[in-house]
Amino acid sequence: MKLDWKKVAQFGGITGIAILYVCLVGMVEKFDQRDVISEVLAMGRALLVVIGLGMGYVVARQLKQKIGPALVGSLISGLIGGLIAVFLVVIIEPLNMREMFVNASPALIKILTFADILGEESRSTGLILLIGFITILSLLGTAIHFLPNLLRRWVIAGLIAVLLMGMLEELLTVIMARYDLSDAVADFIFGKKGLSNLGTLTVFVIFGGLHVLWVTQSGKVKTGISNLPSPQQRGLNWVFIATGIIFVLILPQIVGSYISQILVLVGLFLLMGLGLNIEIGLAGLLDLGFVGFYAIGAYIVGLFTSPTELGLSSVIAGEPTGASFTVFWATIPLAIGVSALSGVFLGIPVLRMRGDYLAIVTLGLAEIIRILVLSDFLRPVLGGAQGILSIPKPVIAFLDIPIKDPSHFYYLIIIGCAIIGFIAWRLQYARIGRNWMAIREDEDVAQAMGINLIASKLLAFGTGAAFAGLAGAIFAAQVGSIFPHSFQLLISINVVCLVIIGGVGSIPGVVIGALVLVELPELLREFAEFRLLIYGGLLVVMMLVKPEGFWPSEVVRREFNEADEAEPLPTGQTA
Repeated sequence: MKLDWKKVAQFGGITGIAILYVCLVGMVEKFDQRDVISEVLAMGRALLVVIGLGMGYVVARQLKQKIGPALVGSLISGLIGGLIAVFLVVIIEPLNMREMFVNASPALIKILTFADILGEESRSTGLILLIGFITILSLLGTAIHFLPNLLRRWVIAGLIAVLLMGMLEELLTVIMARYDLSDAVADFIFGKKGLSNLGTLTVFVIFGGLHVLWVTQSGKVKTGISNLPSPQQRGLNWVFIATGIIFVLILPQIVGSYISQILVLVGLFLLMGLGLNIEIGLAGLLDLGFVGFYAIGAYIVGLFTSPTELGLSSVIAGEPTGASFTVFWATIPLAIGVSALSGVFLGIPVLRMRGDYLAIVTLGLAEIIRILVLSDFLRPVLGGAQGILSIPKPVIAFLDIPIKDPSHFYYLIIIGCAIIGFIAWRLQYARIGRNWMAIREDEDVAQAMGINLIASKLLAFGTGAAFAGLAGAIFAAQVGSIFPHSFQLLISINVVCLVIIGGVGSIPGVVIGALVLVELPELLREFAEFRLLIYGGLLVVMMLVKPEGFWPSEVVRREFNEADEAEPLPTGQTA
C-alpha cells in the first residue's frame, strides 16, 4: 500500500503547530522550572516529548500501514514538525516577535536549542539537535504503536506514571515526609528536583506492570466473582464498600491539611456537578446560570449567621450584635429550600426553550442575579461589592466543637456528597428519572407518552438548584466571607466541563470529572494560569476520542456503541 503523503504532511504540520502553540503561550518556559527526571528532563522539554511521541503514535494508527511504511511516514512527519520548530527559533529575534508574543523570549530559545547542554555559542548545532529530537520522538511513538499489546500498554502506562509522579514531586514529598518509612521511600524515588534515575525506572516498571496485571487479570477476577453464590457476592461487595469508606475517612490524616483543603474544593464542585448532572445529563437542560443558585445558598447562610450589621439578628436589633453563636445547621434547610424555589422560579420563563437558546437565557438570568447583588438598591441588605464578612464557623451540636480545619470541612463535605449522591442515584432510577431521560431524548415524544413536561422540567431545575444551594452554604461557612466576585460565570463553565468530561448522566463520571478538572489543577497551582487552556484542550480531545466521557452512564454508552456499530445502508435504501 502506498503512503498517503498528504495525510503525512498534515500530521507533520499539526506537530509543528502544537509545538509553536505551547512555546508561544509560555507553557514550555513556565514548565521548564520543574524537572520530571532530576537533571535529565525538565517539564518544558517533557511537553515536546509528549507531542512528539503522541503524534508519532497517531501517525501509525491513522495511516494503517505496516511497520516499514509507517516508520517512513512518522519520519517525514517528525521532520516537518522539527523544521517548523526551528523556523520559530530562527525568526524570533529578526522579527522581534516578543513585541507580539511576550513568551518568545531568550529563555525559550535556550530551551529549544539545548543551550544548557551545548552552550549558547552552538546554536546551529542546537537547531540540528532539535530537528533530530522531534524526529526521533515521532519514530519512537510509531514504534510503541507496533509493540505487542501488553508491552505497548506497559510502556504507555509507565510513561504516564513517570510524567505524573515527576509533576507532583513536591506534593508527594511533603506527604511522604509525614512518615518515617515514607520519607525513606521518597529519598529513593526522588532526586534534588524530580524523579531520580533509579526512581524513574522503578516507577515505570511498577506502574506499567500493575496496569498490565489489571488488564490481564481483571476479567478473570470479575468472572470469578460473578460465579460466586449470591450471598458471597453480597458479602464481597460489602467488604469493598467498607474498605472504601475506611479509606475516605482516614484520607485527611494521610495527606495532611493542604490536600484536605483541595479535597474540600473538589467536594464543593462535586455537589454542584451532581445537581447539574440532573439538569444536563438526565433532563437535557443546558443550564449555564448554575452559579446563581450556588450564590443564593451562600448568601442565605451569610445573612442568617453573620454577626455584622448585615446579619439577621443585627437587622432585627438595629445594630451589630457581635454574637458568635452560629445557626448554620438551621440555615442549611433554608438555603436548600430557597435555592430550590429560585430554580423553579427561574425555570418558568425557559420552559419552552431548548438547546443553545436555553443556555443563553439561563446565562442571562445568572448575570441578573450577580448584578442585583452588586446594585446600590440591595447594598443595604446584601453588602454590595463589599460582601458579607465574619461568617462564623459551624459548631457541632452538644459537643461545642467548631468546624474550622480543612479536615473538619472535609468530613462535612463527605456527608453532604453521600446524601446528595444517594438522592441523585435514587432519582435517576425512579419514574421521574425515566421521565427526565425521555425528555432529554425527545420532548415531543415524551409529551405524547403522557409525561408532564412542565412539572418534570421544573423539578429538574429545582433539584439541581437545591444541590447547588447546599454547596454554596458550605462554601460560605468554610471561607467565612462571601463577595459577588466569588460567583463568576467561570464556576458554571467549570461545572459543565466536569459533567461532560466525566460522563453525562453518570454519577461516578461526575466524581472523576471533579477529580480531573478541579483537583489536578489545584495540585499544580503554580501552573494555574494555563487551567483554561487545559480545560479547552481536554474538552476537544474528549469530544474527539471519547465523546461519552471517562465513565458514561450505561444508556449513553449504549447509544455511542450503537452509533459506532451501525453499518451504512445500501444505495437507494432508507432507514
